[in-house]
Amino acid sequence: MLKNLRSWPRAILHVDCDAFFASCEQAVHPEYRGRPVITGKERGIVAAASYEAKALGVKRGTPLWEVRKICPDAIIVPSDYETYSLFSKRLFDIIRRYTPIVEEYSIDEAFAEITGFQRAYNASYEEIALKMKKEIEDSLGLTVSVGLSLSKVLAKVGSKHKKPAGFTPIPGYSIHEYLYRLPIESVWGIGPKTAAFCRANGMRTALDFARRRTPYIKNTFTKPHYEIWRELNGEAVYSVETEQKTDYDTISKMKTFTPPSVDAAFVFAQIAKNLENACIKARRHGLVAKTLIAILKTQDFRAHGLEVRLNRATSYPHELIPVLRALFKRLHRPGAQYRATGVILGKLCSCKSVQMTLFESPLKVEKMMKIYAAIDDLAARMGKHRVYMGTSALAHGIGAAHGSGIDQNASARRDLPLRKLNRLKGETARRHLPLPLLLNRK
Repeated sequence: MLKNLRSWPRAILHVDCDAFFASCEQAVHPEYRGRPVITGKERGIVAAASYEAKALGVKRGTPLWEVRKICPDAIIVPSDYETYSLFSKRLFDIIRRYTPIVEEYSIDEAFAEITGFQRAYNASYEEIALKMKKEIEDSLGLTVSVGLSLSKVLAKVGSKHKKPAGFTPIPGYSIHEYLYRLPIESVWGIGPKTAAFCRANGMRTALDFARRRTPYIKNTFTKPHYEIWRELNGEAVYSVETEQKTDYDTISKMKTFTPPSVDAAFVFAQIAKNLENACIKARRHGLVAKTLIAILKTQDFRAHGLEVRLNRATSYPHELIPVLRALFKRLHRPGAQYRATGVILGKLCSCKSVQMTLFESPLKVEKMMKIYAAIDDLAARMGKHRVYMGTSALAHGIGAAHGSGIDQNASARRDLPLRKLNRLKGETARRHLPLPLLLNRK
Protein backbone atom coordinates (compact mmCIF):
# COMPACT_ATOMS: atom_id res chain seq x y z
CA MET A 1 0.00 0.00 0.00
CA LEU A 2 1.07 3.56 -0.60
CA LYS A 3 2.92 5.13 2.28
CA ASN A 4 2.11 8.49 3.83
CA LEU A 5 5.17 10.36 2.60
CA ARG A 6 6.47 13.84 3.07
CA SER A 7 6.36 15.89 -0.14
CA TRP A 8 10.04 15.68 -1.10
CA PRO A 9 12.26 13.31 0.95
CA ARG A 10 14.15 12.92 -2.36
CA ALA A 11 13.98 14.98 -5.56
CA ILE A 12 14.86 13.12 -8.77
CA LEU A 13 14.36 14.45 -12.29
CA HIS A 14 13.87 12.60 -15.55
CA VAL A 15 14.60 14.75 -18.61
CA ASP A 16 13.32 13.29 -21.88
CA CYS A 17 13.80 15.03 -25.24
CA ASP A 18 10.74 15.18 -27.50
CA ALA A 19 11.17 13.47 -30.91
CA PHE A 20 14.89 14.01 -30.43
CA PHE A 21 16.39 13.18 -33.85
CA ALA A 22 13.70 15.06 -35.76
CA SER A 23 13.86 17.97 -33.30
CA CYS A 24 17.63 18.24 -33.82
CA GLU A 25 17.02 18.53 -37.56
CA GLN A 26 14.48 21.29 -36.93
CA ALA A 27 16.93 23.09 -34.63
CA VAL A 28 19.72 22.98 -37.22
CA HIS A 29 17.33 23.83 -40.09
CA PRO A 30 14.86 26.47 -38.85
CA GLU A 31 12.93 26.24 -42.13
CA TYR A 32 11.85 22.71 -41.08
CA ARG A 33 10.03 23.95 -37.98
CA GLY A 34 6.30 23.34 -37.95
CA ARG A 35 6.64 20.86 -40.81
CA PRO A 36 6.62 17.03 -40.77
CA VAL A 37 10.26 15.91 -40.55
CA ILE A 38 11.38 12.30 -40.84
CA THR A 39 14.88 10.86 -40.42
CA GLY A 40 16.01 7.51 -41.82
CA LYS A 41 16.35 8.19 -45.53
CA GLU A 42 19.50 6.07 -45.64
CA ARG A 43 17.61 3.06 -44.23
CA GLY A 44 14.41 3.31 -46.24
CA ILE A 45 12.28 3.37 -43.09
CA VAL A 46 11.32 5.94 -40.47
CA ALA A 47 14.02 6.19 -37.78
CA ALA A 48 12.36 9.18 -36.08
CA ALA A 49 9.44 11.48 -36.82
CA SER A 50 8.59 14.97 -35.62
CA TYR A 51 5.32 15.52 -33.77
CA GLU A 52 3.91 17.13 -36.91
CA ALA A 53 4.55 13.85 -38.76
CA LYS A 54 3.25 11.73 -35.88
CA ALA A 55 0.00 13.72 -35.92
CA LEU A 56 -0.52 12.55 -39.51
CA GLY A 57 -0.09 8.89 -38.55
CA VAL A 58 3.61 8.36 -39.28
CA LYS A 59 5.18 5.82 -36.95
CA ARG A 60 8.72 4.62 -36.35
CA GLY A 61 9.64 1.74 -38.68
CA THR A 62 7.15 2.74 -41.40
CA PRO A 63 8.61 2.23 -44.92
CA LEU A 64 9.31 5.54 -46.65
CA TRP A 65 7.21 4.66 -49.69
CA GLU A 66 4.24 4.41 -47.32
CA VAL A 67 5.21 7.70 -45.65
CA ARG A 68 5.07 9.49 -49.00
CA LYS A 69 1.47 8.32 -49.39
CA ILE A 70 0.48 9.36 -45.86
CA CYS A 71 2.36 12.64 -45.94
CA PRO A 72 3.46 13.78 -49.44
CA ASP A 73 4.95 17.03 -48.06
CA ALA A 74 7.15 15.32 -45.48
CA ILE A 75 10.80 16.38 -45.30
CA ILE A 76 12.79 13.13 -45.37
CA VAL A 77 16.47 13.37 -44.45
CA PRO A 78 19.29 10.91 -43.68
CA SER A 79 20.05 10.40 -40.00
CA ASP A 80 22.86 12.68 -38.83
CA TYR A 81 24.00 10.79 -35.74
CA GLU A 82 27.10 12.92 -35.31
CA THR A 83 25.01 16.07 -34.90
CA TYR A 84 22.55 14.27 -32.63
CA SER A 85 25.47 13.21 -30.41
CA LEU A 86 26.62 16.83 -30.17
CA PHE A 87 23.14 17.96 -29.10
CA SER A 88 23.12 15.12 -26.56
CA LYS A 89 26.46 16.21 -25.09
CA ARG A 90 25.24 19.80 -24.76
CA LEU A 91 22.03 18.55 -23.11
CA PHE A 92 24.00 16.73 -20.40
CA ASP A 93 26.37 19.70 -19.98
CA ILE A 94 23.41 22.00 -19.22
CA ILE A 95 21.93 19.56 -16.70
CA ARG A 96 25.31 19.34 -14.94
CA ARG A 97 25.25 23.11 -14.43
CA TYR A 98 22.46 22.47 -11.92
CA THR A 99 23.68 19.25 -10.29
CA PRO A 100 26.70 16.96 -10.57
CA ILE A 101 24.50 13.90 -9.94
CA VAL A 102 23.52 13.09 -13.54
CA GLU A 103 22.94 9.73 -15.20
CA GLU A 104 23.16 9.69 -19.00
CA TYR A 105 20.48 7.06 -19.48
CA SER A 106 20.38 7.28 -23.30
CA ILE A 107 21.30 9.71 -26.04
CA ASP A 108 18.17 11.80 -25.38
CA GLU A 109 17.26 11.25 -21.74
CA ALA A 110 18.84 11.65 -18.34
CA PHE A 111 18.14 11.25 -14.64
CA ALA A 112 19.36 13.92 -12.22
CA GLU A 113 19.12 14.28 -8.46
CA ILE A 114 18.60 17.73 -6.94
CA THR A 115 17.84 16.68 -3.36
CA GLY A 116 18.92 19.44 -0.95
CA PHE A 117 19.60 22.05 -3.64
CA GLN A 118 16.77 24.43 -2.65
CA ARG A 119 19.00 26.55 -0.42
CA ALA A 120 21.79 26.74 -3.02
CA TYR A 121 19.38 28.09 -5.64
CA ASN A 122 17.00 29.82 -3.20
CA ALA A 123 14.21 28.05 -5.06
CA SER A 124 11.84 25.10 -4.73
CA TYR A 125 12.52 21.83 -6.53
CA GLU A 126 9.78 22.68 -9.03
CA GLU A 127 11.40 26.05 -9.76
CA ILE A 128 14.83 24.47 -10.22
CA ALA A 129 13.41 21.90 -12.64
CA LEU A 130 11.55 24.54 -14.65
CA LYS A 131 14.64 26.75 -14.85
CA MET A 132 16.70 23.81 -16.11
CA LYS A 133 14.00 22.92 -18.64
CA LYS A 134 13.87 26.49 -19.97
CA GLU A 135 17.65 26.72 -20.34
CA ILE A 136 17.77 23.45 -22.29
CA GLU A 137 15.01 24.57 -24.64
CA ASP A 138 16.40 28.08 -25.14
CA SER A 139 19.98 26.88 -25.67
CA LEU A 140 19.31 23.89 -27.92
CA GLY A 141 16.18 25.00 -29.75
CA LEU A 142 14.26 21.82 -28.94
CA THR A 143 11.71 20.84 -26.32
CA VAL A 144 12.04 18.42 -23.42
CA SER A 145 9.51 16.76 -21.11
CA VAL A 146 10.49 16.66 -17.45
CA GLY A 147 9.23 14.54 -14.57
CA LEU A 148 10.10 15.33 -10.94
CA SER A 149 9.42 12.90 -8.13
CA LEU A 150 10.79 10.86 -5.22
CA SER A 151 12.21 7.98 -7.28
CA LYS A 152 13.45 7.22 -10.80
CA VAL A 153 10.38 5.15 -11.73
CA LEU A 154 8.02 7.91 -10.60
CA ALA A 155 10.12 10.59 -12.33
CA LYS A 156 9.80 8.61 -15.57
CA VAL A 157 6.03 8.39 -15.01
CA GLY A 158 6.05 12.19 -14.74
CA SER A 159 8.06 12.84 -17.91
CA LYS A 160 5.67 10.64 -19.94
CA HIS A 161 2.56 12.25 -18.45
CA LYS A 162 2.54 15.38 -20.62
CA LYS A 163 4.38 15.15 -23.93
CA PRO A 164 5.66 17.13 -25.68
CA ALA A 165 7.20 19.97 -23.65
CA GLY A 166 5.50 18.92 -20.42
CA PHE A 167 6.53 19.30 -16.79
CA THR A 168 4.97 17.04 -14.16
CA PRO A 169 6.01 17.16 -10.50
CA ILE A 170 4.78 14.19 -8.42
CA PRO A 171 5.23 14.90 -4.68
CA GLY A 172 4.69 12.15 -2.14
CA TYR A 173 1.14 13.14 -1.19
CA SER A 174 -0.15 12.96 -4.79
CA ILE A 175 1.47 9.77 -6.13
CA HIS A 176 -1.92 8.03 -6.30
CA GLU A 177 -3.29 10.74 -8.61
CA TYR A 178 -0.80 9.76 -11.32
CA LEU A 179 -0.92 5.99 -10.85
CA TYR A 180 -4.64 5.27 -10.81
CA ARG A 181 -5.06 5.73 -14.58
CA LEU A 182 -1.62 4.51 -15.64
CA PRO A 183 -1.85 1.06 -17.29
CA ILE A 184 0.41 -1.46 -15.60
CA GLU A 185 2.24 -2.16 -18.89
CA SER A 186 3.27 1.53 -19.07
CA VAL A 187 5.36 1.31 -15.91
CA TRP A 188 9.10 1.43 -16.62
CA GLY A 189 10.49 -2.09 -16.09
CA ILE A 190 7.19 -3.98 -16.41
CA GLY A 191 7.32 -6.18 -19.52
CA PRO A 192 4.43 -7.71 -21.51
CA LYS A 193 4.48 -11.06 -19.66
CA THR A 194 4.52 -9.47 -16.21
CA ALA A 195 1.79 -7.03 -17.28
CA ALA A 196 -0.37 -9.94 -18.48
CA PHE A 197 0.17 -11.74 -15.18
CA CYS A 198 -0.78 -8.59 -13.24
CA ARG A 199 -3.98 -8.09 -15.23
CA ALA A 200 -4.91 -11.74 -14.72
CA ASN A 201 -4.59 -11.13 -10.98
CA GLY A 202 -6.68 -7.97 -10.88
CA MET A 203 -3.88 -5.39 -11.18
CA ARG A 204 -4.74 -3.35 -14.25
CA THR A 205 -3.18 -0.06 -13.22
CA ALA A 206 0.06 1.02 -11.55
CA LEU A 207 -1.97 1.98 -8.49
CA ASP A 208 -3.47 -1.53 -8.24
CA PHE A 209 0.07 -2.90 -8.21
CA ALA A 210 1.41 -0.29 -5.77
CA ARG A 211 -1.40 -0.92 -3.26
CA ARG A 212 -0.66 -4.62 -2.87
CA ARG A 213 0.88 -5.49 0.49
CA THR A 214 4.54 -6.30 0.97
CA PRO A 215 4.22 -10.07 1.66
CA TYR A 216 2.15 -10.60 -1.50
CA ILE A 217 4.65 -8.74 -3.72
CA LYS A 218 7.66 -10.52 -2.19
CA ASN A 219 6.12 -13.97 -2.54
CA THR A 220 4.64 -13.44 -6.01
CA PHE A 221 7.19 -11.40 -7.96
CA THR A 222 10.92 -11.41 -8.59
CA LYS A 223 13.34 -8.99 -6.89
CA PRO A 224 13.37 -6.45 -9.78
CA HIS A 225 9.57 -6.18 -9.68
CA TYR A 226 9.62 -5.82 -5.89
CA GLU A 227 12.07 -2.94 -6.36
CA ILE A 228 9.74 -1.32 -8.90
CA TRP A 229 6.89 -1.69 -6.40
CA ARG A 230 8.98 0.10 -3.78
CA GLU A 231 9.84 2.87 -6.25
CA LEU A 232 6.14 3.34 -7.09
CA ASN A 233 5.53 3.74 -3.38
CA GLY A 234 7.98 6.64 -3.26
CA GLU A 235 11.09 4.82 -2.04
CA ALA A 236 14.25 5.67 -4.03
CA VAL A 237 15.69 2.18 -4.53
CA TYR A 238 17.56 2.97 -7.75
CA SER A 239 20.29 5.54 -7.32
CA VAL A 240 21.21 8.00 -10.05
CA GLU A 241 24.32 6.38 -11.56
CA THR A 242 26.91 9.01 -12.43
CA GLU A 243 29.59 6.59 -13.60
CA GLN A 244 29.76 5.48 -17.22
CA LYS A 245 28.56 1.93 -17.66
CA THR A 246 31.39 -0.57 -17.94
CA ASP A 247 29.66 -3.84 -17.02
CA TYR A 248 27.28 -5.61 -19.38
CA ASP A 249 25.17 -8.75 -19.17
CA THR A 250 24.76 -8.81 -22.94
CA ILE A 251 26.02 -6.90 -25.97
CA SER A 252 23.76 -6.66 -28.99
CA LYS A 253 24.33 -5.24 -32.46
CA MET A 254 21.46 -4.83 -34.93
CA LYS A 255 21.62 -3.29 -38.39
CA THR A 256 18.95 -2.49 -40.97
CA PHE A 257 20.02 -2.34 -44.60
CA THR A 258 18.17 -1.02 -47.62
CA PRO A 259 16.93 -2.11 -50.04
CA PRO A 260 16.14 -5.55 -48.61
CA SER A 261 18.05 -8.46 -50.08
CA VAL A 262 17.33 -12.06 -51.03
CA ASP A 263 21.01 -12.84 -51.49
CA ALA A 264 22.23 -15.22 -48.78
CA ALA A 265 25.88 -14.16 -49.14
CA PHE A 266 25.02 -10.50 -48.66
CA VAL A 267 22.73 -11.15 -45.67
CA PHE A 268 25.38 -13.33 -44.04
CA ALA A 269 27.95 -10.57 -44.61
CA GLN A 270 25.66 -8.19 -42.72
CA ILE A 271 25.30 -10.50 -39.72
CA ALA A 272 29.04 -11.22 -39.77
CA LYS A 273 29.66 -7.46 -39.52
CA ASN A 274 27.22 -7.33 -36.57
CA LEU A 275 29.32 -10.03 -34.91
CA GLU A 276 32.55 -8.11 -35.51
CA ASN A 277 31.06 -4.95 -34.00
CA ALA A 278 29.77 -6.80 -30.94
CA CYS A 279 33.14 -8.47 -30.41
CA ILE A 280 34.95 -5.12 -30.72
CA LYS A 281 32.83 -3.73 -27.89
CA ALA A 282 33.30 -6.87 -25.78
CA ARG A 283 37.09 -6.72 -26.13
CA ARG A 284 37.09 -3.00 -25.31
CA HIS A 285 35.54 -3.85 -21.93
CA GLY A 286 37.61 -6.99 -21.36
CA LEU A 287 34.60 -9.31 -21.73
CA VAL A 288 33.96 -12.65 -23.40
CA ALA A 289 30.66 -14.33 -24.29
CA LYS A 290 29.41 -17.76 -23.28
CA THR A 291 26.35 -17.67 -25.58
CA LEU A 292 25.62 -16.36 -29.06
CA ILE A 293 22.22 -15.39 -30.50
CA ALA A 294 21.70 -14.81 -34.24
CA ILE A 295 18.69 -12.81 -35.50
CA LEU A 296 17.30 -12.32 -39.01
CA LYS A 297 14.45 -9.90 -39.73
CA THR A 298 12.38 -10.18 -42.91
CA GLN A 299 10.86 -7.33 -44.91
CA ASP A 300 7.51 -7.87 -43.17
CA PHE A 301 9.25 -7.03 -39.82
CA ARG A 302 9.18 -10.60 -38.51
CA ALA A 303 12.29 -11.52 -36.54
CA HIS A 304 13.62 -15.06 -36.12
CA GLY A 305 16.47 -16.00 -33.81
CA LEU A 306 18.44 -18.93 -32.45
CA GLU A 307 20.74 -19.21 -29.42
CA VAL A 308 23.70 -21.51 -28.82
CA ARG A 309 25.98 -22.06 -25.82
CA LEU A 310 29.68 -21.87 -26.69
CA ASN A 311 32.23 -24.52 -25.72
CA ARG A 312 34.55 -21.77 -24.48
CA ALA A 313 33.82 -18.12 -23.81
CA THR A 314 35.37 -15.84 -26.45
CA SER A 315 35.21 -12.43 -28.11
CA TYR A 316 37.11 -13.33 -31.29
CA PRO A 317 35.01 -13.33 -34.50
CA HIS A 318 37.36 -15.88 -36.05
CA GLU A 319 36.21 -18.44 -33.47
CA LEU A 320 32.54 -17.43 -33.65
CA ILE A 321 32.02 -17.25 -37.42
CA PRO A 322 31.64 -21.07 -37.84
CA VAL A 323 29.03 -21.08 -35.06
CA LEU A 324 27.26 -18.10 -36.60
CA ARG A 325 27.22 -19.77 -40.03
CA ALA A 326 25.58 -22.88 -38.58
CA LEU A 327 22.87 -20.75 -36.95
CA PHE A 328 22.41 -18.75 -40.16
CA LYS A 329 21.83 -21.90 -42.22
CA ARG A 330 19.07 -22.94 -39.83
CA LEU A 331 17.44 -19.49 -39.86
CA HIS A 332 17.77 -18.43 -43.48
CA ARG A 333 14.86 -19.13 -45.85
CA PRO A 334 15.84 -19.08 -49.56
CA GLY A 335 13.86 -16.47 -51.50
CA ALA A 336 12.85 -14.49 -48.41
CA GLN A 337 13.61 -10.78 -48.39
CA TYR A 338 15.69 -9.76 -45.39
CA ARG A 339 15.99 -6.19 -44.16
CA ALA A 340 17.95 -6.49 -40.91
CA THR A 341 20.31 -8.77 -39.03
CA GLY A 342 21.60 -8.88 -35.49
CA VAL A 343 23.68 -10.76 -32.95
CA ILE A 344 23.65 -10.85 -29.16
CA LEU A 345 26.65 -11.90 -27.10
CA GLY A 346 25.26 -13.28 -23.86
CA LYS A 347 26.37 -14.45 -20.41
CA LEU A 348 29.34 -12.11 -20.50
CA CYS A 349 32.22 -12.52 -18.07
CA SER A 350 35.74 -11.20 -17.64
CA CYS A 351 38.25 -12.42 -20.20
CA LYS A 352 40.61 -13.14 -17.28
CA SER A 353 38.34 -15.92 -16.03
CA VAL A 354 38.42 -17.96 -19.24
CA GLN A 355 39.96 -21.44 -19.07
CA MET A 356 41.05 -23.41 -22.11
CA THR A 357 39.78 -26.91 -22.74
CA LEU A 358 42.10 -29.93 -22.61
CA PHE A 359 42.12 -30.19 -26.40
CA GLU A 360 43.08 -26.59 -27.21
CA SER A 361 46.54 -25.47 -28.24
CA PRO A 362 47.86 -22.70 -25.93
CA LEU A 363 50.09 -21.50 -28.78
CA LYS A 364 47.12 -21.12 -31.13
CA VAL A 365 45.11 -19.17 -28.54
CA GLU A 366 48.08 -16.91 -27.78
CA LYS A 367 48.53 -16.22 -31.49
CA MET A 368 44.83 -15.31 -31.79
CA MET A 369 45.17 -12.89 -28.86
CA LYS A 370 48.14 -11.14 -30.50
CA ILE A 371 46.34 -10.83 -33.84
CA TYR A 372 43.27 -9.18 -32.34
CA ALA A 373 45.37 -6.97 -30.08
CA ALA A 374 47.07 -5.66 -33.23
CA ILE A 375 43.70 -5.19 -34.97
CA ASP A 376 42.30 -3.27 -31.99
CA ASP A 377 45.41 -1.10 -31.84
CA LEU A 378 45.08 -0.31 -35.56
CA ALA A 379 41.40 0.54 -35.09
CA ALA A 380 42.24 2.92 -32.24
CA ARG A 381 44.73 4.79 -34.42
CA MET A 382 43.05 4.69 -37.84
CA GLY A 383 39.38 3.91 -37.28
CA LYS A 384 37.15 0.88 -36.88
CA HIS A 385 37.03 -1.79 -39.59
CA ARG A 386 40.36 -0.92 -41.17
CA VAL A 387 40.81 -4.68 -40.97
CA TYR A 388 37.81 -6.98 -41.22
CA MET A 389 37.00 -10.57 -42.09
CA GLY A 390 36.38 -11.54 -45.70
CA THR A 391 32.97 -12.92 -44.74
CA SER A 392 31.73 -9.37 -44.08
CA ALA A 393 33.22 -7.77 -47.22
CA LEU A 394 29.83 -7.25 -48.92
CA ALA A 395 28.54 -5.43 -45.84
CA HIS A 396 31.48 -3.03 -46.06
CA GLY A 397 30.45 -1.99 -49.57
CA ILE A 398 32.90 -4.19 -51.46
CA GLY A 399 30.92 -4.88 -54.63
CA ALA A 400 27.22 -4.70 -55.36
CA ALA A 401 24.69 -6.69 -53.39
CA HIS A 402 23.67 -9.74 -55.37
CA GLY A 403 20.01 -9.75 -56.20
CA SER A 404 19.51 -6.01 -55.76
CA GLY A 405 21.74 -4.79 -58.56
CA ILE A 406 23.04 -1.78 -56.60
CA ASP A 407 25.69 -1.06 -54.05
CA GLN A 408 24.00 -1.01 -50.66
CA ASN A 409 26.74 1.02 -49.04
CA ALA A 410 25.24 4.28 -47.78
CA SER A 411 28.11 6.41 -49.06
CA ALA A 412 27.60 5.02 -52.56
CA ARG A 413 23.94 6.08 -52.46
CA ARG A 414 24.96 9.54 -51.15
CA ASP A 415 22.17 9.31 -48.59
CA LEU A 416 24.41 10.96 -46.05
CA PRO A 417 23.88 14.03 -43.83
CA LEU A 418 25.50 17.32 -44.80
CA ARG A 419 27.98 17.00 -41.95
CA LYS A 420 29.53 13.92 -43.58
CA LEU A 421 29.41 15.22 -47.14
CA ASN A 422 30.96 18.60 -46.30
CA ARG A 423 34.05 18.64 -44.10
CA LEU A 424 35.83 21.69 -42.83
CA LYS A 425 39.52 22.26 -43.51
CA GLY A 426 41.64 19.78 -41.58
CA GLU A 427 38.77 17.42 -40.78
CA THR A 428 38.80 13.71 -41.63
CA ALA A 429 36.17 10.97 -41.62
CA ARG A 430 37.20 10.13 -38.04
CA ARG A 431 37.92 13.59 -36.64
CA HIS A 432 35.38 16.38 -36.84
CA LEU A 433 35.07 19.66 -35.00
CA PRO A 434 32.34 19.39 -32.32
CA LEU A 435 29.70 21.47 -34.12
CA PRO A 436 26.91 20.81 -36.62
CA LEU A 437 27.52 22.11 -40.15
CA LEU A 438 25.34 24.99 -41.27
CA LEU A 439 25.78 25.65 -44.98
CA ASN A 440 24.81 28.83 -46.76
CA ARG A 441 21.51 28.16 -48.42
CA LYS A 442 20.43 29.92 -51.58
